[in-house]
Amino acid sequence: MSVGESQLLQKLVADNNVQIIEKDIKGGFHFNGNFINSGDLDAALDNLNEIEYKTLAATEKRLILKIFEDVFNHKEFTGRSGTFYAFEGLGSIYWHMVSKLSLAVQETCLRAIKENADIETIDRLVKHYYDVNDGIGVHKSPQVYGAFPFTPYSHTPMHKGAQQPGMTGQVKEDILTRIGELGVKMKDGKLVFEPHLLSKSEFLQKENKCNIFLADGRLKNVLLEPNSLAFTVCQVPIIYKSAKSNKIEVYYINGAQESFSTSELNEQISSKISQRTGEIDHIKVYLNENNLRK
Repeated sequence: MSVGESQLLQKLVADNNVQIIEKDIKGGFHFNGNFINSGDLDAALDNLNEIEYKTLAATEKRLILKIFEDVFNHKEFTGRSGTFYAFEGLGSIYWHMVSKLSLAVQETCLRAIKENADIETIDRLVKHYYDVNDGIGVHKSPQVYGAFPFTPYSHTPMHKGAQQPGMTGQVKEDILTRIGELGVKMKDGKLVFEPHLLSKSEFLQKENKCNIFLADGRLKNVLLEPNSLAFTVCQVPIIYKSAKSNKIEVYYINGAQESFSTSELNEQISSKISQRTGEIDHIKVYLNENNLRK
């Protein structure tokens, strides 16, 4: 940014005044992130209180507005089709971007856990993650979202509900973050269950049923006990249950059963799941309740 051209911008930076501009830790400069367009910048310049700021703002307003336009080049911001459609554009909440942010924050959380960061840092990162997550439409009421929350929409303008359905990008990020919350990953050919971000509040408080389509197309009715939750991996039912220690029980279609005092499966069983051989009926994963989020 051409900060050197403006005495006002230089003075604001020197005074640590972030009403208009801010300097980041790498020495880069950024306009106030709340500015939607040049009208917001214009109004902010008029609202500078100090007399010295006001004098410089009056003489440099045209210059600063030009710098703003040079940075964002709004006149060329016309979308993929050459023109905006409906409410596309600045000033809208782009749900896909919220989901991308959620995924990025989750990856940072998991990296901090992997690198054994201090517990305060991890807790703050996890809080930020769930704060971002709460901003996604699926966590909002229809009244607030402006549409059926489970239907993905591309964006929401400030004065109206969710607009333009049919988005696919957000769905991908939200699936990835959910897998991350459940702690499901493949490591050296072994299926691992390490839910570092999963909250105790997600576990059922009372007995319930769920229906799951298996790899062969059959519909399986699964009875879930209190303090459990269920999902599938390659259409194999996985039942998480809060317990005193980690353990995995594998139940086969033929009635056989195996048990492991660990949070990962061996390569052979992992392969049966990923290849959808149909040999495994369901898997129970007992999770140490002390490792779950409150």
